Amino acid sequence: HTDADGFKLEDAAGNEVYREFEGAMTGSVTLAVGETLELSVHFLDHEGNEIAHEEGEDHEDGLEVSGFDVTVAVVEVEEHEEGGDHNDHGMALHVEGVSAGSTSFELRLMHDGHADYTSTNNVPVTVN
Repeated sequence: HTDADGFKLEDAAGNEVYREFEGAMTGSVTLAVGETLELSVHFLDHEGNEIAHEEGEDHEDGLEVSGFDVTVAVVEVEEHEEGGDHNDHGMALHVEGVSAGSTSFELRLMHDGHADYTSTNNVPVTVN
């Protein structure tokens, strides 16, 4: 069970592009038509710090996304690959720009068939 009060999205270089914490949001996801961004998802505790996952911990959590306009952008959860060097245990999204415009998506952290965390706001996505 993850007791999260928010989350942040980081690009491949580790730059924070979006944050939601206790309902307040900063940033947005912006990309070009034809571009695909990989964004890592990090959940935040009640102090706004990243929640660390213990090594060897049983990970039954998963991400779900919904609500986006597929004619503007496609948002997909990156499938977790066993092994590898993912210390965030595969918590990542791929956002692909389809056509110019804006859309948004809801993010949920699922655990044992229910959401441990649901984004308070939809994450804004702008495609240029």
